[in-house]
Amino acid sequence: MHFGGKRVIVTGGASGFGRAISQGFAGRGAHVMVTDIDIDGADAVAADLDGALTFRLDVTDEDAHAELAQLMADTWGGIDIVATNAGFSHRAGYTLNVPTDEFDLMWAVNTRSIYFAVKHFTPHMPPGSSIVSTASIGGKRPRKGFTPYNASKAAAIILTRGLAEEFAPDIRINCVAPVASETAFFVRATGSDTLPEPLKESIIDGIPMGRMTDPIDVANAVMFLASDEAGFLTGVCLDVDGGRSIS
Repeated sequence: MHFGGKRVIVTGGASGFGRAISQGFAGRGAHVMVTDIDIDGADAVAADLDGALTFRLDVTDEDAHAELAQLMADTWGGIDIVATNAGFSHRAGYTLNVPTDEFDLMWAVNTRSIYFAVKHFTPHMPPGSSIVSTASIGGKRPRKGFTPYNASKAAAIILTRGLAEEFAPDIRINCVAPVASETAFFVRATGSDTLPEPLKESIIDGIPMGRMTDPIDVANAVMFLASDEAGFLTGVCLDVDGGRSIS
């Protein structure tokens, strides 16, 4: 896969999956706009990437999406690829213990942000462009402890499929569905500073391939769906789960 000259936006690019996605596109020749609400983290990622720029993006802010779209148009003349990767989860636990403000923020970050991206970025995206969102295998095969989070990711999958039909054939819209990964995002969601070994073992026991998702697994899947090699794929949600959803 090669993305020479492609103009790419990555949301949630300061860490975890977003960092790996930013590095992957930049390493294959793309111009990458690394965005995150953590602008210092985004700056640190971009500092190691050739020609990358950064933008402080709160994905719950519609005006910020409009501002970023205009910046892309002014700086690079448009947008070719968007990786809507930013995500948020409540702490693991039963649904009735999830604070209402966390519930609302999670839906705004995980689902409404895709709507904002499509609304404001697609007018600057030429035919042949691509949007790839980060969903979760929990959006297809939920597990207790993350029910509201899983529901928000299921909504992201359905939103992806509906938008894919609306924008075909000009813009392909797909998503990826990773299983748990030992990133700061998931560790925070468990309420711990580090991933407890018994929890890690129980997660791995449910994954036929015997390990958790590595960020590069997600980056490779995102890049494939955004590439010319996947030019006839739209409305796809690609499982990046080591087989967890098989049974």
